[in-house]
Amino acid sequence: DDREAVERYCRANAIAFDWQPDGTLHTRQRRSAVVRHPVSGRRCWFNQIAFLNEWTIAPEIREYLVDTYGADGLPFNTRYGNGDPIEADVIELLNAVYQDHTVREPWRAGDLLLVDNVRTAHSREPFDGPREVLVGMGAPTSLADCSPTIEVTTP
Repeated sequence: DDREAVERYCRANAIAFDWQPDGTLHTRQRRSAVVRHPVSGRRCWFNQIAFLNEWTIAPEIREYLVDTYGADGLPFNTRYGNGDPIEADVIELLNAVYQDHTVREPWRAGDLLLVDNVRTAHSREPFDGPREVLVGMGAPTSLADCSPTIEVTTP
């Protein structure tokens, strides 16, 4: 509810923002698709292109949202660095590559999973039944420590 705090956060993190007449917030960020691992220096595909894109929304929901709010009113989207839309077939290809390279591990009671968030794309799949998952986060890594391939600026 604190617009000033939101605006300070956006400015500090090179996020462009626009308050809409209805009070909602529209944000834009320009980020590298590939960064260097802060320890190993290896190039890492590190982005949300294939997940937070208009083509990953169920078609009927996407159509409704675009009809109701316009193409720029979607809850999330990713674009090429120059601002052009990413084509549906590109998103399908990226998701197919993710699927082809996915490693699934069955969990057992007491298992521990450590994930390097820069080096490893990760997610979870639907699960039915009781479970308890505890998460502990390590020290945050700054994007600047990952040698982004583009300068982090507001669009």
